[in-house]
Amino acid sequence: MNATSAGALLLCRAEPAAVRPAAQLLRERLLLAPAGRNWSVLVPEGKRWLDGDHPVDRVVAGWATALAVGADWPVLALWWDADRAGYTLAAGFRSPVGYIWLADGTPAGEDEAMRTFAARLGLDPVLDVQALEPMTRQAPEADARGRLLALAEFLTRTGLRLPAGLAPGEPADRLREVARIQSGAEQIEGAGRRDAVRTEPDVVEDGPLGPWLCGPRARALGAAQLAAGVSLALWAARRRSGGWAFAGALLIAHGALGLAYDRLRAQD
Repeated sequence: MNATSAGALLLCRAEPAAVRPAAQLLRERLLLAPAGRNWSVLVPEGKRWLDGDHPVDRVVAGWATALAVGADWPVLALWWDADRAGYTLAAGFRSPVGYIWLADGTPAGEDEAMRTFAARLGLDPVLDVQALEPMTRQAPEADARGRLLALAEFLTRTGLRLPAGLAPGEPADRLREVARIQSGAEQIEGAGRRDAVRTEPDVVEDGPLGPWLCGPRARALGAAQLAAGVSLALWAARRRSGGWAFAGALLIAHGALGLAYDRLRAQD
């Protein structure tokens, strides 16, 4: 894989104010910007796949999973490299669903994934699924980037509006440049759970993430993240999958941080 041709966008079906605290917990450098009605986009720096051996699809699948766990909104990761492109949709504690196209646009996923994709986004099970079906069939005129562009265009019916120039398939540096100049865009720096709460008290107290940062729900979430992370890490070890091992490590870290933070809050 040519790493410099790889890139990704994380589309969250929530307003930036709700996404910000969860994004801070990833401890990654990201740009956050509005992307339509009840949608936000996170543009990652990309060093995970530029400087290491982690494939872009595995890295962003781990991020999407970590963002979606405990949230009441789904996260759609669009990714691409020199050989393939695809998406991963994460929603709550359910197993992520994804689809892949080869560079020439040849479908390399399961049809059932598209139906699950539609269901988890709350799309029409008949009309919208029928509209998605052409993406699972060979189309000589559509390459991998064209498939992602078509998917983003399809999602405009849900309110998604990617800012001009912020399109799948663009180089990572260009995506960050475009995102940086968008109205309402902000830099997300890696922060611990405690820092995220201190810097955004209004969002935490009044927003959807508040109950998940301390109290009974936080303890349940932390324990569930630990359990899911350990299971995923063991599964990845058996299959020698570095990408899914990374996702498991993220969940383990978040679960441990959540339990530790809740204990600290109880002692304050």
